[in-house]
Amino acid sequence: MNLLTSATAFAPASVGNVIVGFDILGHSVDAVGDRVSVTRIEEPLVRITAITGTDADLPLEAAKNTAGRALMALREAQSLSWGFEVQIHKGIPLGSGLGGSAASAVAAVVAANALLPTPLPKLELLKFAMEGEAVASGAAHVDNIAPSLFGGLVLTVGIDHPRTKQIPVPGRIRAVLVHPHMFLSTREARGVLSKQVTLSDLVWQCANLAGFISACYTDDLDMMRDAFEDVVIEPQRARLIPGFAAVKQAAVDGGALGCSISGAGPTVFAWCEAEHAAAISAGMVQAFKDHGLESDAWISQMGTAGARVISP
Repeated sequence: MNLLTSATAFAPASVGNVIVGFDILGHSVDAVGDRVSVTRIEEPLVRITAITGTDADLPLEAAKNTAGRALMALREAQSLSWGFEVQIHKGIPLGSGLGGSAASAVAAVVAANALLPTPLPKLELLKFAMEGEAVASGAAHVDNIAPSLFGGLVLTVGIDHPRTKQIPVPGRIRAVLVHPHMFLSTREARGVLSKQVTLSDLVWQCANLAGFISACYTDDLDMMRDAFEDVVIEPQRARLIPGFAAVKQAAVDGGALGCSISGAGPTVFAWCEAEHAAAISAGMVQAFKDHGLESDAWISQMGTAGARVISP
């Protein structure tokens, strides 16, 4: 029987959509993430006692917090007679498009899972984290949750009964991420999207998604470059990010396979071969600076490390 009464988990940031996979495709970014500590308490509730790492006024009320709501869902599903006390440390900038709300929910359920008498499989934890993510974005979507939980590039199909598949990525590929110092809410970024898509754009986008995944499996960088184009979502959101066109052009000029908006934005990401990563990062940072925005940048390997318990 599990005797642990407290555990801390780390969940990595993530890039949602990965250009062609709106709400179904995402990859983890291990360079930055959230940590959540969970302690078993006798009271049958979820209590958040601290949120650090940010100056934002995030809700301590569990039902309004992504980590708290995910743990409430876990408690309810498992009919636990006891509860959780929670401390959250935010390592992911808020409103960055790097899956911060998802990472908090994922880290919370991974830490809590270590305290259960019989730990649950990750697919079950995914469903609880989805309920937490819905608090922040207004919809249950998994393109940030799945890669944060499982690690690597992950395709998720279905909402009520999600199925996940980790997609192999050529080892020489790196992700360059540049986060301009501005806030963009997921709700706002989803609010600008049209509910209608033309048949020609649907066909084009489906072809690019299929080509991109095929290129990942076959190590075909020429196909990956051709397929790395979003004709549906990016054109609608680009205007929300000052200097986006220049940042994207800087990445392409530096040799990127493709460049687009990470999740809801405003972080912009590019995939490239390792030898081009540093120059691409510098070019993207400079392009944002030319448009009056300072930024933070990371270069991440496309590894398979997802959320994990880091203490004890």
